Amino acid sequence: MKIKLENSFITDNTLECEKNCFFLTTEQNKRFENEALKKECKIIDVEECKKLLNIDENIKIIGITGTNGKTTTAAAIYSILLDLGYNCGLCGTRGAFINDEQIDQKSLTTSAILKTLEYLKIATEKKCDFFVMEVSSHALVQNRIEGLKFAAKIFTNITQDHLDFHKTFENYKQAKELFFTDESLKFINKDALAIKFNVKNAFTYGIENPSLYQIKAYSLENGIEAIVMIKNVSFHIESPMLGLFNLYNLLAASACVNELVKPNLINLEKAISNFGGVCGRVEQVADGVIVDFAHTPDGIEKVLDTLKNKKLIVVFGAGGNRDHTKRPLMGKIVEHFAKTAIITSDNPRDEDPKTIIEEIASGFKEPKKALMIEDRKEAIKKALELKEKDDLVVILGKGDEDTQEIKGVKHPFSDKLVVNEILRTSNV
Repeated sequence: MKIKLENSFITDNTLECEKNCFFLTTEQNKRFENEALKKECKIIDVEECKKLLNIDENIKIIGITGTNGKTTTAAAIYSILLDLGYNCGLCGTRGAFINDEQIDQKSLTTSAILKTLEYLKIATEKKCDFFVMEVSSHALVQNRIEGLKFAAKIFTNITQDHLDFHKTFENYKQAKELFFTDESLKFINKDALAIKFNVKNAFTYGIENPSLYQIKAYSLENGIEAIVMIKNVSFHIESPMLGLFNLYNLLAASACVNELVKPNLINLEKAISNFGGVCGRVEQVADGVIVDFAHTPDGIEKVLDTLKNKKLIVVFGAGGNRDHTKRPLMGKIVEHFAKTAIITSDNPRDEDPKTIIEEIASGFKEPKKALMIEDRKEAIKKALELKEKDDLVVILGKGDEDTQEIKGVKHPFSDKLVVNEILRTSNV
């Protein structure tokens, strides 16, 4: 990509290089530095790039990492800060936003550093006080956050995921730990699997284990109601969102905002209650039909456990070219919670969807009870046809994604739109 300047441009791609342009060298592309020099580019590092773009170093950057909860926690912080009157940016899985305006479409969880610097340039122009970003384990290993100074960092949780990239869970855990070695403000979930972190400027939050930000009482009956105790002070979390996992997300977000800006707690409570959640995360897309992004064993278990008081018809699959070992675990969990399980295609990428479906089914005690329908639209249609009055159809894995990746091609596909199209055109 490239960023235009008045008389030149900055790029991180040697294929775009021209004489006298600026080539941003990073850990990811430094092996191409000689190629850029041959094209008579000016080599710059991240610090020099920030100066060229006039990025305001006073913008407080907040980073969130963890297996699950990054998107919702980041969105909650962004929403709360905006409600409290601050200018704020956000980037992550859902795209990039500045002050309630979307400035870029969905992309990687954590972009290459030049793209993030472009967002920070716009955030500077829009006079942002804060910039919130999701930070993936891939980005930590590849140092896609090189040169960024974080005002606060959040650890949500860690469970099995991305072993196709990290190879072992220990490698994955160490990737997350890379983020928490410095002395910036850190917010650590004490109820999650423990990770190593620098205790200086670390705040803990939790429900089960003693923590600085401690939930003293809560109800998940109709949305979320909770009392948070911090030292000798308390505040309330009230939200229409569902599930214990969302209570953790809101607790992390409110703890972070409280420490960064020290708001009036009544204003904080109001801002928390105004956040209604994120599209594609336990989102009711039609009467008795929920769509969610959950695509890990832990994520699926948390969502289905939240909805277990209903009779569940669960449509799900697993992404291709990703960790094979989690597939039977996902099957085992869905079998435990679902009245009816329908295994289908997710984003098969370069894999045969039938193979993925069979690997998921191997986790069932009784595989014959699972319906296996490779075509995702047909699987959703079948779920809607089987739905009885008190059933809840839960469609997992893609959330608010609007494409399905098959053999290197991204085809238009939205679970939400497919549900509404079927309900509009069929007799289900």
